[in-house]
Amino acid sequence: MIGYINIEEQVDADFSRARRRALVRRAGNYIRNAPEELPAFEDIRKSLGAFNQVPLGTHTVEVEKIVGTVGRGHDFDACFLPVRSSVANRWERVDRAFQQGEDLPPVSLFKIGEVYFVDDGNHRVSVARYQGAETIDAEVVEFRAPGSRTASLPVVPSTCSGWLVRIGGRLKSALSVRSD
Repeated sequence: MIGYINIEEQVDADFSRARRRALVRRAGNYIRNAPEELPAFEDIRKSLGAFNQVPLGTHTVEVEKIVGTVGRGHDFDACFLPVRSSVANRWERVDRAFQQGEDLPPVSLFKIGEVYFVDDGNHRVSVARYQGAETIDAEVVEFRAPGSRTASLPVVPSTCSGWLVRIGGRLKSALSVRSD
């Protein structure tokens, strides 16, 4: 994060940067013939036959385990970066609250196997992922598939982890080795 004079400049810059990253990812995905959109929950649920649902309550969920959405797949790419300018106002409002340390309500997630899909809170997940947050609070409802039919679940593309997150992990491991 670059320190700007005021929060409005910061959130504008964050959204512009997130949109540019989505555009660069889209170009790279086109070249690699990789999927660009978030996996749709309904498609996965139906293919696995996961119809039984169990409310699990509020949990802290790793952001990297959130792989898809219930209904906003066209607004965000496979890494939850915003692809449409129409989401700017809401995304910037969430980013502003994040920057100011405000408490945000838990997102609503559906769980199948070990992965999660956003029912409510796509903008909050997008900002959390952009800002490098490792976890997010969520109301979770688990959908259970019969047997072990979770082998075909989507995963977060390896290109979603930002350079800052990758470097941060390397720095943490390097610092822990040095302190021993």
